[in-house]
Amino acid sequence: MGIIQRFSDIMSANINALLDKMEDPAKMIDQYLRNLQDDLGKVKAETASIMAEETRAKRALDDCDEEIAKMQKYAEKTILAGNDGDARKFLEKKGQLTENRASLAQTYAAAAENASKMRQMHDKLCKDIADLNARRDAVKAKVAVAKTQERINQISASVAGSQENLSAFERMEAKADKMLDEANAMAELNRTASDPDGIESLTEKYDEAPTSAVEDELAALKAKLGK
Repeated sequence: MGIIQRFSDIMSANINALLDKMEDPAKMIDQYLRNLQDDLGKVKAETASIMAEETRAKRALDDCDEEIAKMQKYAEKTILAGNDGDARKFLEKKGQLTENRASLAQTYAAAAENASKMRQMHDKLCKDIADLNARRDAVKAKVAVAKTQERINQISASVAGSQENLSAFERMEAKADKMLDEANAMAELNRTASDPDGIESLTEKYDEAPTSAVEDELAALKAKLGK
């Protein structure tokens, strides 16, 4: 009865545990369902065979019971007919049949138990397949969401690297501003050193020709002030 142990092991497996072991449930769940359908076909064929054995064992037991009843009936008839010798023969045959019946009854009991186990396994496998079919879309949806989250995590890590580059850029920009400020300060210091009393700068200021716009605005301001 190795086949019964084989399918007993299948039935005792936890579907959720098997799914957890899959590298990619979204891809493997259909294959797993196909494997279960193959197992169901084997279980169905074996169940039918064992149920047939149960039927044959039951038929043999029933036939034996009928023969025992028949021998009992003929023994009674021969006793009523006053023929004890024939009655003795019928009773001897009944005894042989009764001994054989014990073996037939044991065979039938084993066949019935095996058939019951196989029917239970068959029914459970059918239920598991129906349950997994109902959950397949939900499992695939969960896997899709998980993969999306993984992509988001990867993008977040990439953005974090971009932030580091941005910070580095800002540091370089601040360094450039500092260099420019220092250069301007140095130029200012150089001008001060070459014209310590500021006369040169002042003369340059008054030597510059004012623009016509400035002259016009100056004239208008003087007229307003009465100058």
